[in-house]
Amino acid sequence: MTQTPIRVLLADDQALVRSGFRMLIEAEDDMDVVGEANDGQEALQILQSRPVDVVLMDIRMPVMDGVEATRRLVASGAPTRVLVLTTFDLDEYVFAALKAGASGFLLKDARPTELLNAIRTVAAGDGVLAPSATRRLLEHVAPSLPSSPGGADPRLELLTDREREVLVEIAHGATNQEIAATLYMAEGTVKTHIGRLLAKLHARDRVGLVLFAHEVGLTR
Repeated sequence: MTQTPIRVLLADDQALVRSGFRMLIEAEDDMDVVGEANDGQEALQILQSRPVDVVLMDIRMPVMDGVEATRRLVASGAPTRVLVLTTFDLDEYVFAALKAGASGFLLKDARPTELLNAIRTVAAGDGVLAPSATRRLLEHVAPSLPSSPGGADPRLELLTDREREVLVEIAHGATNQEIAATLYMAEGTVKTHIGRLLAKLHARDRVGLVLFAHEVGLTR
């Protein structure tokens, strides 16, 4: 049975950028561009009229920016997921978008294969945080993050020592394979721990776990 292509909406105020993404995405058999928006407000209007799996959301757009559009989309309860496109000098905005419920972010100069794989990952329900970009983001915004003293947040009491160790590795941008090697466990066991972390912390995906770990000061 043929799998339904991933439906992608492009939200960016630069027509040339949208055109480039469209050409790249539509060359793939498993995804289609189902719409384009010049700003966040137009993106939300399109989302009301057609099903979309993933929005490639620019941060800075006229009328309504990507942060507010993401916040409203997530608040609506729609299953559509958001992949933020950014550059390093917009780190504060990226953090705001992740807090609003975006499933990850990519730099606009990412390699084509990185973008395509990120779309597939987000569509499958996981988050996308490149380790190098995660470190840069958190170095930039960490001083302004609200944080609880280690162990003060009651949600931490729900975690086993092993789950906490996995959480810290995730917060540092480690992949499942890297976590398995560092903590001397099977990759399948890592996935089991991550599943339990998501359930206990009520996080949508890996992005939520990263944000939680830094907010409660686990990595300071």
